[in-house]
This record gives sequence, structure tokens and C-alpha cells, in this order.
Amino acid sequence: MKLQVYRFNKGKDSTNGILFDITKEKRFMCYTLEDEEREVKVFGETCIPSIEYTLGFRKEGKFHEKYAFRFADIHIGMIEIQNVPNFKHILIHCGNTDEDTAGCLLVGDTQANNTIKKNGLIGKSTQAYFRIYKEIASALVSGEECTISFTDHG
Repeated sequence: MKLQVYRFNKGKDSTNGILFDITKEKRFMCYTLEDEEREVKVFGETCIPSIEYTLGFRKEGKFHEKYAFRFADIHIGMIEIQNVPNFKHILIHCGNTDEDTAGCLLVGDTQANNTIKKNGLIGKSTQAYFRIYKEIASALVSGEECTISFTDHG
């Protein structure tokens, strides 16, 4: 599975994007929200550098424990974006503003313009997470290589 985040709007405190599955053809999956871009990384306040990463499971930590309870019927482990330079434990998870992400990728089915809404706003996050988690987890469990790339378009 090959995923692509197209970042299309960089605000003062957040970055708007769109997640596509580009395995066979470009298929829209959901909207994304990250922290703002910075020249020098600030812990918990910087978007993910724009390159390709491998996805895997993280089966420890507070998010894993919380989501094992919250999504008990589907949860295997957190989807982790692995080997991000100068970052640790970068996950794909639910959330609504840049205050909910410490350098992670938030997903949702609605999104507000982050040049108007200072911290960005992504809505229906649980709904989007539930849907995309099942697809990504299924690919990982089957042994398929899963990657995610980040591309800036604005």
C-alpha cells in the first residue's frame, strides 16, 4: 500500500493536507492536519519532513492502550510512521486541532481553512480514523509493504 499526503495549505500554527491511496490509482481517503512547518524542529510543534516513510505497528504507549479500549473490535496497534528524522513515535490518530498533535498526523472527514482557523480544524476524525485504520492495518497484517509520502503543494 502506498499512501500520499498532499499538503496544500500551511498556516501559522498548522498544516492542511489530503491523504490519498496511490497504490493503483489516486483514491481520496481523508483530510489531514499536522503542526506547522519549521526550519528547526521544535518537539511536538513541527510537521513531518517531506519524504517517504515506512508504516508499521506500535504496540506500546498511552495511545496504544487508549485505542485498544476505544477501538477494541479492530485495534491491533497504532499505525506508526517509522524512522522520521529527529522525531519519535509519530502516529496516525484522531484529533481536531494542532493542539491534539505532537508532531503526529491527524485524520478527518471535514476540514476548515487553517488561515482562518488559527489552530486548524479537522472534523469527523473518529469516523475517518476507523475507516482508514481498517485498510492500513489489513495491509500490514497481510505482510504488504506500506509507505506514506509527504508532498508540499502550497
